[in-house]
Amino acid sequence: MPDTIEQFRDRIQAATAAGTPLRIVGGASKDWYGGPLQGDPLETRAHSGIVDYEPTELVVTVRCGTPLAQLEAQLREHRQMLAFEPPRFDPASTIGGVVASGLSGPRRATAGAIRDFLLGAQLMDGKGELLNFGGQVMKNVAGYDVARLLAGSMGVLGLITQVSLKVLPLPLVETTLRFELDEIAALARMNAWGGQPLPLSATCWVDGALTVRLSGSEPAVAAAARKLGGEPVKDDRAFWTSLRDQTHAFFDTDTLWRLALPPAASALILGGTQLIEWGGAQRWLKVPRAGAADIRRSVAAAGGHATLYRAADKSAGAFQPQAPAIARIQERLQAAFDPAGIFNRGRLY
Repeated sequence: MPDTIEQFRDRIQAATAAGTPLRIVGGASKDWYGGPLQGDPLETRAHSGIVDYEPTELVVTVRCGTPLAQLEAQLREHRQMLAFEPPRFDPASTIGGVVASGLSGPRRATAGAIRDFLLGAQLMDGKGELLNFGGQVMKNVAGYDVARLLAGSMGVLGLITQVSLKVLPLPLVETTLRFELDEIAALARMNAWGGQPLPLSATCWVDGALTVRLSGSEPAVAAAARKLGGEPVKDDRAFWTSLRDQTHAFFDTDTLWRLALPPAASALILGGTQLIEWGGAQRWLKVPRAGAADIRRSVAAAGGHATLYRAADKSAGAFQPQAPAIARIQERLQAAFDPAGIFNRGRLY
């Protein structure tokens, strides 16, 4: 067992005894996400490295402090990838933060979210005990759902020390098409295509244009491109990278909302500017004046929820308030894993 595990245990047990909050820090690339930072930093970067990787089994086990860039470089050597395309906000971004934030990129709508690829996890709870959930194969379901709970938990359940992730082969061929469409027409087109056997791997509508990525075998991609039409995009990798890493000009704003909606939901008239992904299921909103209550009420009426993704003032709460029954479950989970409430106070709710 690495020395870092014992160091983590000593810090956590001392913090629990004193009631001192701890702030889990990997690459600090997502410090702006979620609620305000509280507590003494608990650094994880020293606990790094790929523990086990078997390309033929499509599974990798990695420690929490491992840089995302290091893992992806290793996967590329075997023409494999993290199919949920986690955002790479900074070269220092770590796997622990990738899992804790639960963020996925353009391929999420067709490949799945990070929780769909999380086979197992190791967690150190508020007592300093090391807990293991799930395993390294899809058939091992013991504790599988508990491991999945860690995706998007913002570190409030404990310190994620290690995870096992399912990986996928890189697509053989990819091509990108662009269509000049307004928002209403783009949503209708994405929903129509979503019900057809097309090798869609990403969609994005912004600035009056719908951009579509096709991934798969050469015959399948070529046939789909002929069927859909549109204008081929030459520098398509740069576009999808800017979308995945949120370096696209749209994301250059101080206040940004992330809306999760049914793909078939109609366009929302909120007086702002939108970027639409995932076939209509994820909609980014820049709106200068509408209040948080108005936005969340409108989105809830359409069957979704809204996250205050970036903002100088998050007094309205970063994440949409939970329903009372769900909130009680969340409270019980946190009490079970972290009785003293020392981990990442206020980052989630």
